[in-house]
Amino acid sequence: MKKLYKVAACACLAVVLSLSLVLAGCSSQEGSEKYVVSIEQTATDESGSSFLIEYSDGSTSTFTVASGKDGEDGQDLTAQDVYEQYKAETGEELTYAEFLQKYLDVTVDNGTAVNESLRSAIKVYAEFIETQSSSSGGWWSPVRPSAQTAVYTGSGVIYDIADDGYTYFVTNYHVVYDSAAAEDNATGNSNGANIARKIVCYLYGSEGAPVQSGTGSDGYTAYDYGQYAIECEYVGGSIESDIAVLRAPTDEVKEVNEDICEVELADGYYVGETAIAVGNTEGEGISVTQGVVSVDSEYITLSDIDGTARSYRVLRIDTAIYGGNSGGGLFNKDGKLIGITNAGNTEDQNINYAIPLEIVRGTVENILYYYGDGDAETTGGYKITFGVTVTTQNSKYTYDSSVGYGKISEEVVVSEITSGSIAEQIGLAEGDIITALVVDGAEHELDRSFNISELALTLRPGNAVSFRVERNGSPQLLQSYTLQKSDLVSI
Repeated sequence: MKKLYKVAACACLAVVLSLSLVLAGCSSQEGSEKYVVSIEQTATDESGSSFLIEYSDGSTSTFTVASGKDGEDGQDLTAQDVYEQYKAETGEELTYAEFLQKYLDVTVDNGTAVNESLRSAIKVYAEFIETQSSSSGGWWSPVRPSAQTAVYTGSGVIYDIADDGYTYFVTNYHVVYDSAAAEDNATGNSNGANIARKIVCYLYGSEGAPVQSGTGSDGYTAYDYGQYAIECEYVGGSIESDIAVLRAPTDEVKEVNEDICEVELADGYYVGETAIAVGNTEGEGISVTQGVVSVDSEYITLSDIDGTARSYRVLRIDTAIYGGNSGGGLFNKDGKLIGITNAGNTEDQNINYAIPLEIVRGTVENILYYYGDGDAETTGGYKITFGVTVTTQNSKYTYDSSVGYGKISEEVVVSEITSGSIAEQIGLAEGDIITALVVDGAEHELDRSFNISELALTLRPGNAVSFRVERNGSPQLLQSYTLQKSDLVSI
């Protein structure tokens, strides 16, 4: 969903959770001798927040919740903190979800969060030399006289302000890739054919747009990107993950705005969780849309990146996104990144998609590792292919009342082993239930079939890998295999 000649941007979100001064009381509990009528927040200072409990017989008690990690005016206080202290004070046995429903009136100030998070918002312009359809049969041709300059735009986030003097950005691969680019598109850089010959980003609040400025020395239309433009270097990308990494010198970025920040990654996500996207929707200016995570994992087929149909694991969201949102961040109510928006349903605006956090993080760290490994032969991203096909069984949803949400888990069962593969050398066998991938002695639990491919993004040559399985009802740790550079497959 990149957009031609239009802009897109995104932002990280930091959500402020505020407890109202008078918190909602529970309804009358008939047959109970004494019950809680209401909880009132009575004071807040640097040491924490105090609460007054009023009971049905008119008596009261108080408790204090200490400030969180920020330790400033109780601003890091969470509803979970109040819940835990309330249980300790009253001895009442109730779940976190029940506590929220009965006693708390919780409000979320998304406006404050969005405004703070705009510090990591960027919009991306990618410049290509595209071929034009010729008059002979309508074929695309790299003939120079029929080529033109094309500029596309999408969104991005500041991923890392690194110690090496560079700021690293993340966007969609399809924002900086163009299958219609001419063979000489890479003239003047080393990005290779089909990757933009020039990539420019703008920080939120210091925005600009390309303006035609005559004809360049190469004979193509030239563009002036203006005073706020930050020219970026293409670090690497993955067409299989639809993720690309860019970078620019941090001093050049901070010359435009010193008050930038990098996104904070969430620990996970769940169905029903708030999903907020910030982007330059349809190129008409940066706007915020909010919805929820509708499905935590599904697969869609995309073929419009390079014409090859590929299956992508995505989050489904009902958050509205449009052309220009490509590469933008998707954030939860705490302002943490849970995905990168990349596709939408043109027939139903309530069905849109984002690349999940695990794939974003795994792919980006993978690309950065091989970019900086000192080996000129490894550029872009790589994965390990184990040579195992799996199916699932005993899939079920389990609700966790302590946090108020649940998750799906399933057994991952080996259905086929490729001859000569890593899986065969490790000793996997058809019918094994894989319970964990073991990497250098550390066990990573597998409770969804996609865990294997996502963990594969984190593996590097030299890692010793094995599997823990259940075979014929008995747990077993299989033999170890040390990964080689020759095991790498480009992504």
